[in-house]
Amino acid sequence: MSRTIYKYTVEVLKKVSFNPKLFKRELEKASKKLLPHEYTELMIWAKNFKFQNPHLYYVEV
Repeated sequence: MSRTIYKYTVEVLKKVSFNPKLFKRELEKASKKLLPHEYTELMIWAKNFKFQNPHLYYVEV
């Protein structure tokens, strides 16, 4: 089940990526919902995603 939450979180982050504040808020929410190893995986994903979307450059991951 937890993997489903991870996938859902990634989809939400993609949808809110137009707004850096929302993106950061969703990352913070994810830290409370995901297991530690999933959160680590999400941070790796977020760093790669951030480099593909320059407007997210200043979001601290």
